[in-house]
Amino acid sequence: MSPLQLARRKSLSFFLVALPLMALQASTVWAQAYPNKPIKFIITHAAGGLPDTVARIYAQKLTERFGQAVVVENKTGANGMVAAQAIAMAPKDGYTFMVTDGSTFSINPVIHKNLSYDYKRDFVPVSLAARAPLYLALNPQTPASNLRELVALAKAKPGALTYGSSGIGSTHHLTMEAFKSALGLDIVHVPFKGSGQSVPALIGGQVDMLFSALPSLSGFVKSNQVRLIGSNAAKRSAQEPQVPAIAELIPGFDFAPTVAVFAAAGTPQAAIDRISAEISVVAKMPDVVQILSNAGIEAVGSSAADLGRVMNDEIERLGKTVQSANIKSE
Repeated sequence: MSPLQLARRKSLSFFLVALPLMALQASTVWAQAYPNKPIKFIITHAAGGLPDTVARIYAQKLTERFGQAVVVENKTGANGMVAAQAIAMAPKDGYTFMVTDGSTFSINPVIHKNLSYDYKRDFVPVSLAARAPLYLALNPQTPASNLRELVALAKAKPGALTYGSSGIGSTHHLTMEAFKSALGLDIVHVPFKGSGQSVPALIGGQVDMLFSALPSLSGFVKSNQVRLIGSNAAKRSAQEPQVPAIAELIPGFDFAPTVAVFAAAGTPQAAIDRISAEISVVAKMPDVVQILSNAGIEAVGSSAADLGRVMNDEIERLGKTVQSANIKSE
C-alpha cells in the first residue's frame, strides 16, 4: 500500500470514528438550545374539556420553566382527525405536540373505520400527564348503597335498571358495558349528548345510575341527590378515598380516562425527552397537584416509555370491550 493510500485510509478511519461523536455533539447543542421559540399544544377537544383543562395547566408551568410560550390551540372535530391532521402537517421539529385523552387511539379506531391517522404509524408517546377517574353514581331512589347491593339488585331484576352515558362509545358507556359484562348484568343503556344532559337525567330520576367525573357530581353528592358507590380507576382515588374502586370487586378493572401528550413520528428524540422530563417535574408541583385535584384530576407525569405501555394496555382493553359489546358509531 502506498503512503498516499495509507493516509487516505487513516483519514477515512478517523472520519468514521469521529462521525458518531460529531452527531452526538450536534444533538447535545440542539438539546441545550431547545426550546428557542414557542411550542404548540394542539388539543383534540373543546375548551373546558378534560384534555384542555390539563393542557392549559401544564402549558402555563412549562412556559415559566422554558422562558418560551407554550400555546394551547383547540382543533376539534371528526373524532380527533382534525387535530391529528394538524400534527401530521406540522414540521417535525419538536415544537408541535398533541394533547388528548386515550380514547383518540383506544376507542376511535375500533368504532370508526375510516380514520385518517394510525397511532403506531403516525405518533410517538411523550408523557402521561393525568388521569381522571369516573364515579358510579346512583339516584337515591335506587335501592342499593354499595356495589354488591347494586349487583344483587340488577341480577334480581334483569332489564329493569337503566344507566345514562355521555354518548355511544364514550368512556362512560364502555366502563358500564365492561362492568355489566364482567358480572353478567342486564342494565339498559340510555345515551345522552354529554354529562351536561346525563347528570341532570340522573338527578331527575330518568336513569338509575351513570358514570361521570367528580366535578359533575360533587355538588349533588353534598346535597344528597346522588350516591357514589365506586370508581373506574385501578385503585381508590385520594380525592374520594371512601369510595371503593370497582377493581376491588372485579380484579384488573381500570377504565379511568387518561390525558397524554403525543408527538408526530419523526420528532427529534431530544425534544421528546425534554418535554417528558419537564412534564414530570410540573406534575409534582404542589400547586399543580392541588389545582388538578380540585377538578377531579390526578397528576401523573410519566416517561415516554411508561406512556407507551399504558397506551398499549388501554388499546387492548378498550378494544375488547367495544367488540364484546358490539358498539357501533352513531
